[in-house]
Amino acid sequence: MDMQNQTPTPATEEDNYASLSNLLQEFTTIPNIDKAWLLNSHSTTLQGMFSINQPDLVANNTKKLMLSCQIFKESESSVNFLWAPFPIEISGVSLIVPSPYGSKLLVIWNPKDDESPCRFEIWSQSRMEKDFHIPQSLHGSIYNDRWFEGVSWNLDETFVAYVAEEPSLSKPEFRDVGYKKGGGCAPADKNCGTWKGQGNLEEDWGETYAGRRRPALFVINISSGEVQAVKGIDRSLSVGQVVWAPFHDGSEQYVVFVGWSGEKRKLGMKNCSNRPCALYAVRAPHHDSKSNEQEINSTQEWYILNLTRTISSAFFPRFSPNGKFLVFLSAKSAVDSGLHNATNSLHRIDWPTHGKLHQSAKLYDIIPVVTSTEEGCFPRLYCTTIHNNPWLPDNSTMIISSIWHSSEVLLSVNVLSGEVAHISPAFPSFSWNLLTLDGNNIIAICSSPVDVPQIKYGTFTEKSKKSIPWSWSDISSPMFRCSDKVRSSLFSLKCSILKIPVKEACQGIAKGASNPFEAIFVSSKSKKNDPLIVILHGGPHDVSLSCFSKSWAFLSSVGYSLLIVNYRHQTSLRPQPLSTLFATLHSWLAQLTSLIGAI
Repeated sequence: MDMQNQTPTPATEEDNYASLSNLLQEFTTIPNIDKAWLLNSHSTTLQGMFSINQPDLVANNTKKLMLSCQIFKESESSVNFLWAPFPIEISGVSLIVPSPYGSKLLVIWNPKDDESPCRFEIWSQSRMEKDFHIPQSLHGSIYNDRWFEGVSWNLDETFVAYVAEEPSLSKPEFRDVGYKKGGGCAPADKNCGTWKGQGNLEEDWGETYAGRRRPALFVINISSGEVQAVKGIDRSLSVGQVVWAPFHDGSEQYVVFVGWSGEKRKLGMKNCSNRPCALYAVRAPHHDSKSNEQEINSTQEWYILNLTRTISSAFFPRFSPNGKFLVFLSAKSAVDSGLHNATNSLHRIDWPTHGKLHQSAKLYDIIPVVTSTEEGCFPRLYCTTIHNNPWLPDNSTMIISSIWHSSEVLLSVNVLSGEVAHISPAFPSFSWNLLTLDGNNIIAICSSPVDVPQIKYGTFTEKSKKSIPWSWSDISSPMFRCSDKVRSSLFSLKCSILKIPVKEACQGIAKGASNPFEAIFVSSKSKKNDPLIVILHGGPHDVSLSCFSKSWAFLSSVGYSLLIVNYRHQTSLRPQPLSTLFATLHSWLAQLTSLIGAI
């Protein structure tokens, strides 16, 4: 009897399903590092904290964990991470923000319902010092979405500025004889014979922000718990990404934030960067100015300053440690063209040392947008964020994670000269993401479609003609340990980046549009005829990265080859490729079909 042609028995099929289910769970429960912090220390030992997310398939939610470590600097280029034996679960916590010097820790709990308050806990090294309950009459939930999100300590560690939902607007109340004017019923009759209207309809930002109220700016005194809304901001602005401006004696204390006009179209904010926005500076409440100037009138012109009037987009503001520069990212290319996402640019404002701000501050281009680049050269900026503290000790060099073709890489950017250097190792099938900085050293995450994430420690060395400025070492970590079955299945796979040239291009096609596009190919090291899954990303404004994906890794481990296609070799469309997209679409599809057939 030919056993190979027998139909699988129900028991065999059930065992197969159980095996696949177990393997999927082993892949899915591999944790992700969300954020990392290093607490300042003047010794050779640092304290590190890592915020971790771990999916829980059975409970259908995600566990949030915190794992701490001690980092021992054994030499200039050698470190040892001593990890805590177990992580601590912190599920339910919305945000964790250490203070600038690491002496305090802010833990924020968002309300569980429409009636409960926000909670702000202030922790010292050994205990909880303060526990403030902020009622919803002051504000609603804190934004923690990494777009509107902004929680910033001042340098004195006495105040925190943050972005939260504005309080609910009052709603009209009616009873049997019509509209009820003035006060309410007695407590015992609170809901007796009355009903509330919905009030004026206000459009929200939609999608992930559906049902959330306008993001507004607040400051809390961490000694008294007093909360004040920042005045002078028009309700037409939605605010986010707040940071404290440098303070100089005898001047006003400002906070800087990003403002989006609510009069523009709102839907799509989460995934489309083509929404006009600007950087604003506004005087912070609570602050006792030592200035002898006359009291400023409470007019919008004096309260709030638009720092970026000459550019249509400005976000992720970052001050240099010495307070001399304000650097920010811009999606001007997308805003002006209407593209969902396009090449970003990086800009600088020289911050006044005397503390007197002007709306006519000059903007300097650090990394401008260009229409095309040569093959193999820096393809310009494609950032999804900038680290809260991206600076090296020289006060003029930033470390940025940016997409380079089909990979994410680490770049060093000199904000004075505009010099850009690719500092992560040039392995195209791997992606790198910045976790945090330790002086001249970098802690990053590296992974590929067939390699689980690995913590890397980068050490800066003096530049010379014969040496590489950065050396990288592996850091042993308990976070990404996986089962023997997962390791063996990944070990049997290989990954490569395929370059597909553009053939039969139309006459007059722009130079940048004739560059090859790329595809990430994941396959078995030994098997040649595995079934192929072609993965296309969501559109020409998006990109699929050569980083570890649990779902992709699972599919590869159970016998599928993967072809993950990226349009051209850029992460986002620039004007040249976009303008010729439809002219070359037929040729592009034909080449893709031929490639699939060849594989």
